[in-house]
Amino acid sequence: MFEDALQNPFYIGAGAFAAGWLVAKISAWMGRRLTSAQRDPRDDRIRSMEADLRVARSETQKAQAAVEAQKKDLAELTAKSEEQVKTVREQLAEINKLRVDLKASVRKTHELRTELSDRAEENLRSTVRLRDVETELSVARASTDLLSTGVLDYNMDDDDEADETSQIFKSGS
Repeated sequence: MFEDALQNPFYIGAGAFAAGWLVAKISAWMGRRLTSAQRDPRDDRIRSMEADLRVARSETQKAQAAVEAQKKDLAELTAKSEEQVKTVREQLAEINKLRVDLKASVRKTHELRTELSDRAEENLRSTVRLRDVETELSVARASTDLLSTGVLDYNMDDDDEADETSQIFKSGS
């Protein structure tokens, strides 16, 4: 029977594997027991510090990525700010130009109002003169009408002047 087993290579390989596994487990168990008793506390500290270093490096990389993102944002905001400053300057220049135009318009309007008021005053004076002339003309027409009807008789001689004056007083009464 043992001879049959030796002849079958599968059984031999499985047995050798099981024996090797069993020996490895026992030696590992024994080695852990011996090494944990003799373990140096500095090794634990080194391992802890290496873990802290890995954490710090990953946090540093994250912080550097955040700084780069903030630099990009800052550059964009700076460009926007410069653009807005340029726009504000252009608008202030336009406002100053409009103020100058407004002052010129106000001054021109004032001059035109003054000229209009002068013309209105002149028009009023002309109207008054026209009324005076019309009054004189109506008086002259009335005199002419009276002369033509014979109500008034003006003699142009010096002798007749006294007579005319007396006639005017007679007709007026």
